[in-house]
Amino acid sequence: MSKREGKFGKRMPDVEAFPRLEEAVGAAVARVEELRGRLRDSRGQGQDMEQLLRKFTGEGEDPATLLGRLRALEVENEELLRRLKEGKEGVERLLARIRFLEEQG
Repeated sequence: MSKREGKFGKRMPDVEAFPRLEEAVGAAVARVEELRGRLRDSRGQGQDMEQLLRKFTGEGEDPATLLGRLRALEVENEELLRRLKEGKEGVERLLARIRFLEEQG
């Protein structure tokens, strides 16, 4: 019977592997604890941000609704800017025409 075989001929675990296993488990536990801490911090930051947002928007405003309104206003703003630009171009054409007519008269 070899060193790695037990009483009934079954293979015994390598004793040298236990320290590596303990190290790996310890590292995994430490990582889980680190991630739990980061999760707590993130949740705290999320709550802080939500309170800050409510301070600016009022208690009744839902952040998702507010974001939807903001996007709609941005689209409307782009449309108004486009129309302003077209209006300005039209005014410039009229002024050019008036100047031409003044020169002719």
